[in-house]
Amino acid sequence: MSVPLMEIYERLLDHFGRQYWWPAESPFEVLVSAVLVQNTSWSNVEKVMGILREEGMRTVEDLDDLAIEELFELIRPVGYYRIKGKRLKNLLAYIRDRHGGSLEAMFQTPLDRLRRELLEINGIGPETADSILLYAGNLPTFVVDAYTLRIFARHGWAEPDCDYHQLKSLFEDGLERDAALYNEYHALLVRLGKERCYKRKPQCQACPLEQFLPEGGPVEPVDGA
Repeated sequence: MSVPLMEIYERLLDHFGRQYWWPAESPFEVLVSAVLVQNTSWSNVEKVMGILREEGMRTVEDLDDLAIEELFELIRPVGYYRIKGKRLKNLLAYIRDRHGGSLEAMFQTPLDRLRRELLEINGIGPETADSILLYAGNLPTFVVDAYTLRIFARHGWAEPDCDYHQLKSLFEDGLERDAALYNEYHALLVRLGKERCYKRKPQCQACPLEQFLPEGGPVEPVDGA
């Protein structure tokens, strides 16, 4: 099936405008928040990022040197703080040991190799790895999430049970390899998912992609999305 990827993008952009995502003060903050946002709301992440700034935790070295029990206390508001704290420490140790603690050096690694290495870190899955690469490293890898699957399955552009890499490939095979485009596209899909394409009772009549829905209406249900 031919998916009108650029028309989808242009309609979302016309409707919502630019999203200026990921909201952070530095690539380091993007990296940290990409781990913390797992299974929690962005408002909780913002709260913790404010705490980290107040405590002077602004570099890989700052957090890497922090005792793990102290880290747990600082990130407690995001929930699952022990799990996330350990994942964050794993990521920081990788940056220290493989790249001398330098994000600049890390992001100079060839994209495919760097992505493989990130996925080898305990607790770093595809969505988190791609978020770090795209939003912190400005590298052209598309991020997909539950919103992406929900929207594309409902419109018949993807199978409801397709996996992460199948959906990721749909975008990367059909779009110019451009980090700025990938950044804006993903952010727009998240905006649509949050404001229109709800898991239950989607607001299809107010959706900028309404005209693309199958004749029988949106595909339901979308398991896991």
